[in-house]
Amino acid sequence: MSLSRRGARFGRRALVLVLLGVVAGVLTVAVTTGPAGSDSDPTHPLRADQTEGFGSDRLLGFTYGQNFSCIHRPGDDLDHNGVPADLDPAEFQAPHCTAGIQPPIDPTGDPIGETEPLYVIVPFFDGDNDGEAADGLAPTLKSLFGVVPDAFDTTPGEAVQCPEPGPPLTEHKGPFGTCTMHTTKIDLGPVLHSLGLIPANQVVQLPTPNHSHIIDGGNFNSIWWKVVVVLVTDKSVWPNAAGTAGITSLAKLRAAQQAGKALADVPTNFFLFFDSRQFQRSGGTGGSAMAAMPGMHMAGMSH
Repeated sequence: MSLSRRGARFGRRALVLVLLGVVAGVLTVAVTTGPAGSDSDPTHPLRADQTEGFGSDRLLGFTYGQNFSCIHRPGDDLDHNGVPADLDPAEFQAPHCTAGIQPPIDPTGDPIGETEPLYVIVPFFDGDNDGEAADGLAPTLKSLFGVVPDAFDTTPGEAVQCPEPGPPLTEHKGPFGTCTMHTTKIDLGPVLHSLGLIPANQVVQLPTPNHSHIIDGGNFNSIWWKVVVVLVTDKSVWPNAAGTAGITSLAKLRAAQQAGKALADVPTNFFLFFDSRQFQRSGGTGGSAMAAMPGMHMAGMSH
């Protein structure tokens, strides 16, 4: 064999080894830098980057991969100063999360109609009849709604998933108005105007209300979710902490709305990024992860 043939063969082998090494490196990166979240069943107490939710009458664990997003579009004037967002740098120095409006796209740029909804249910009743609210809001809330809802009570009369309730359900106990990776302020101006309670184009920033979560399904990979707010006005349908009673599925949420026990959907420009996994049913057999596979939803796929 000539030296030139040996050199060619050696060169081909070297090229193959290099390509294999590149492929292995890519696979390693793909494994170690995959979508944020968890592929295992959630357990109590949930970590600081997790919250509970409900879906398909099951208790769920959400694992958040990054912070929230509240979309401003060119031409928006969310602070109502008369200057559209594309000409107003000041509008972007703090997030402006607004209930009552909906952008046409989500944070990925995909059409909003393709984005999975997260129904944020808010207790809009006084569950313990104490008339209390944080930040001196009680008189204003009473004058607006005729009731001081548990949504703004630092000690609500019913269990909520946000703020995080603390041990034994979550490692972290969140203060009122907070929840992991959520905004801490919501502009309710458009909603209050639609109810005829205030004039148009008013900013009404209130603390993020106490709330729980509903999704349509169970297991999802990490994706962006569009937040849809639903005010629940009847204490009898509010879900308990274990998810054994009350609104624990989209079907039950729709039934409550039909019965006049919850108000209509309120769109927002607010998005959260998380994955979802079902808790094992108590007393169930092993292999729950495998049993959950048929219900798995992949990002970008319908269900």
